This record gives sequence, structure tokens and C-alpha cells, in this order.
Amino acid sequence: MDNRFNTIAGWTLGAGIVFLGGWLVTGELFQSHRPHPMGYPIKGVEQETSKGGAQELPIAHYLQTADVARGQNQFSRCQTCHTIDQGGAALQGPNLWGRMGSRIASVAGFNYSEALRGKAGESWTWDNMSTWIHNPREYAPGTRMGYAGMSDPQDRADLLLFLNSKGGSLQVPPPPAGAGGSDGADAPGENAARAADAPAAGDRAAPQPTPSAQAPGKSGGEAAPAAGRGDQPH
Repeated sequence: MDNRFNTIAGWTLGAGIVFLGGWLVTGELFQSHRPHPMGYPIKGVEQETSKGGAQELPIAHYLQTADVARGQNQFSRCQTCHTIDQGGAALQGPNLWGRMGSRIASVAGFNYSEALRGKAGESWTWDNMSTWIHNPREYAPGTRMGYAGMSDPQDRADLLLFLNSKGGSLQVPPPPAGAGGSDGADAPGENAARAADAPAAGDRAAPQPTPSAQAPGKSGGEAAPAAGRGDQPH
């Protein structure tokens, strides 16, 4: 009986020692190879960060190669909530004719959110509209616009150029100094030039000689694409 007990106790003790040793060795092995920082890169996420993060250039840079036709395609995202032809009706968001260069939250009769009404003293410059479209909730916290935002600055530049061609009053700005050249940077393309000559609409601020880099959004306030509901841009 004693011999059997001693045998069982010995095997149990031995198994515990082996388990403990294996645990310590495994811990050291994985600790030494732990990634710094933790996690693994996801290709799509990295690309999104580089597009919309700290490396993004002023919107004036992307306007040099912007294209009205591409911008019209981008506007297809906004058509659920916005019309853009002169005299068009308001939908979930205001009509966007002539918004570029106009005062924010200035479409008569449209019920803007308090967030956009608080910016009524500002105008839809290239920068403001770009910032609004990039992230409506960040630009105007409390906006009712349901659009999540457009991260790609070239897509935003295309859209802004199209918006400006629809009764906008802004001139295409020169490329920003020190931003690094790109094809056509010294001379905006034909589409950009046409948009710059677009007729000015009713209540707009004076044309901006230089761009301000902020993105528009759409609902709840001013001219911007709107794939969401509520407080659209215009």
C-alpha cells in the first residue's frame, strides 16, 4: 500500500515539475518574440491611415489635378439626400446649388442643426468644405448629418470641384508652397479652370484666393455629399 502511494505521489510530483518547466520555457519564448507594438498590420487599414492621416496635404494640392467628371460620380453618393440643380428642392439635406463660397447654413427655409447654425458666420471655403466632407461629426459636433465621411483627399477635391461648378463662386487656388509638385500642379486642368469660372450664386462670400483646407460633409448644414440622413450640408 505504501509503495503504491509513493509511486503515485512520485509520478504526480514529476508531472508537476515537467508542466512547470514547460510553462516557464514557453513564457520566455513567446515574451521574447512578442510584436512591438502589439498586433499585426492590416493592409487596408494602413492605407486608409496614410490617406487620411498626418501625411495628407492641403486640399489645394489635390485640387490641381481634380476633375469635374470624377466629382460628379462622387456626388452620386449624395443624391439620396441632396439635389444640386438651381432651384432644386430640399430633401433630407438642403439643395446644394451655389453652396461653394456661400455662408454656412444659409439656405432659406431649411432647418439646419444647431451645430451648423453655430457656424453661420463662416463660409464654405475649399478648406471648410473639405473638412466637413472628411468628417462631418468632427467638423460640427452634434450635426444631424448621417454621412460617415470621405477619407480620400483626391476624391474630396474632385467632389468639391464639381460642387463649385454648380453655381459656386470660388477660384481654384494655386498649389501650396512646399507641398511637392505633381503633374499639372503649376496649371490646373481644363476642368478645374472651367469650375473656377462658374457663375456665383446668391448669398456667397467673396472668392477665396487661396484654399483653406477643410472638408465639407453633407447633411445638417451645407453643401457636401450625403449618404446619410438628417443634417445635410448646404
